[in-house]
Amino acid sequence: MLKSLFLSIRQATVELAAPLSPEDMTVQSMPDASPTKWHLAHITWFFENFILKPHATGYEEFDSEFGFLFNSYYYSVGSMYARPRRGLVTRPSVQRVFDYRKHVDEAMVRLLEANPTSDVMFLASLGLHHEQQHQELILTDLKHLLFQNPMFPRYRQCVRSSMRESTSMNWATGKEGIHEVGFKGNGFCFDNETPRHRILLSPHAMADRLITNGEYREFIQDGGYNNSELWLSDGWAKITTEEWKKPFYWHDDLEREFTLNGLEAMDLNTPVTHLSFYEADAFARWAGCRLPTEFEWEVYTDGQTTQGNFVESNSLHPQARTSKDTQVFGDVWEWTMSAYTPYPGFQPLEGSLGEYNGKFMSSQMILRGGSCVTPQSHIRATYRNFFYPDARWQFSGLRLAKDI
Repeated sequence: MLKSLFLSIRQATVELAAPLSPEDMTVQSMPDASPTKWHLAHITWFFENFILKPHATGYEEFDSEFGFLFNSYYYSVGSMYARPRRGLVTRPSVQRVFDYRKHVDEAMVRLLEANPTSDVMFLASLGLHHEQQHQELILTDLKHLLFQNPMFPRYRQCVRSSMRESTSMNWATGKEGIHEVGFKGNGFCFDNETPRHRILLSPHAMADRLITNGEYREFIQDGGYNNSELWLSDGWAKITTEEWKKPFYWHDDLEREFTLNGLEAMDLNTPVTHLSFYEADAFARWAGCRLPTEFEWEVYTDGQTTQGNFVESNSLHPQARTSKDTQVFGDVWEWTMSAYTPYPGFQPLEGSLGEYNGKFMSSQMILRGGSCVTPQSHIRATYRNFFYPDARWQFSGLRLAKDI
């Protein structure tokens, strides 16, 4: 079971890279994004460094220099090449990186076939979820790269549904009182989803769908980016310094937007995406509402199946809701008003893997729900994504909440 899952997830990454040229896979468009070639190597290094080298007897390291080149932020493992300079690493070649993947995959399969220990099985599951995170990053980083090209090239042919009628936004009364949040069950979760604990919710309501392009365009046309009263102080400083006037991939005419399918006419009924936390928060204020807390969001989604528009649909873009859609998971990551902090009693993983989540619990905000480029098997109601509040290159949008 684990071996077949390993092979399928590893192959899914290769398929994401299939439409790309070596040039596509080598260039870095900004410090926060990484080249596809780096992603392909880094997730392979993760398996090699944390599983094969300590647990596979007789394993031969592929290349001793790869740890320095493809380590990301594990300082306890060793030094690493500076993130903003990853696009300068033209060698090893793309082909050698694929040779590296083959070498590691073959060794991992042998290990998984040899009655692996519980530690190896846990680490392999962690490595696969880590790879799925990088599958999403490959697409978001690539979108930023292709956007730099004035020809606005298409990544690959994507599935598009015809434009749908707008559905009205309704309000669902949120559950108040004491509730338990955090991961429960026997499956995989990241350490930052634990421990399960009790929280208190005040009376509130949640919108039953995401905010659309059309609604966000009304905010722009009403002078939303020019009204300092709507913005947090840091947000106002950011939009004035960076001269933000619209979502990241919108064309100046507010009629088109860049997608992984190229430059397309904007569907006003699809969820707005590529917003920073500051923009999501300002829109909510303009609408006379607020963003939900991460716990309001989790309790709201408790018991709902993780059905939605994920990477498997091959739309690679948010889709408008129909009357049958719940629009809870998928489409866009939803900003919450919650800062990324540890749960009461949080304990990070032991050793170097403790650097995976815990050390980032500062100055970042929580997003929930997954996006159109998230693998469906990777998401769950307790999943806590986190980014800095000015991040815009991820598929991030918003749902409204309000006090009652």
